[in-house]
Amino acid sequence: MPETETQLLADAGAEAALLSPAIHLDHCVIHVSDWERSTAFYRDVLRAEVIPVGKGVAFRFGGVQLNVHGPGQIGTPQAREPVMPGGSDLCFRWSGPIEQAIGHLEAHGVVVELGPVERNGAAGSGVSVYFRDPDGSLLEFITYPTA
Repeated sequence: MPETETQLLADAGAEAALLSPAIHLDHCVIHVSDWERSTAFYRDVLRAEVIPVGKGVAFRFGGVQLNVHGPGQIGTPQAREPVMPGGSDLCFRWSGPIEQAIGHLEAHGVVVELGPVERNGAAGSGVSVYFRDPDGSLLEFITYPTA
């Protein structure tokens, strides 16, 4: 995943030159019902860097962060209808083959609900598997052809 503006612009091609300033996803918010259970899942299964924030945590993946609302800590301002635990749908890019992603999930006792299936993501056509976090949010690993 490109992490610098220069890499993002190079990957986006000529169309990116029209964007000034460039706009990139910095963070989004999920809501969890149990700090310890969710922290273990996102740290161990999704390999997130855990960042302490107030009474809770945030999960960082390189240059993108998941801020987390949970028991005793809800951020402000909020969406008109804030997401509840289990109400998110997120896709993460897996850098290896999809079979490796499936093996990784299985090694952590995570059930693959769907896949491998062809999907379109930020880098075009890829192959995905779907699974859930401890609250039931739908998560996806997507891989893209390497050549």
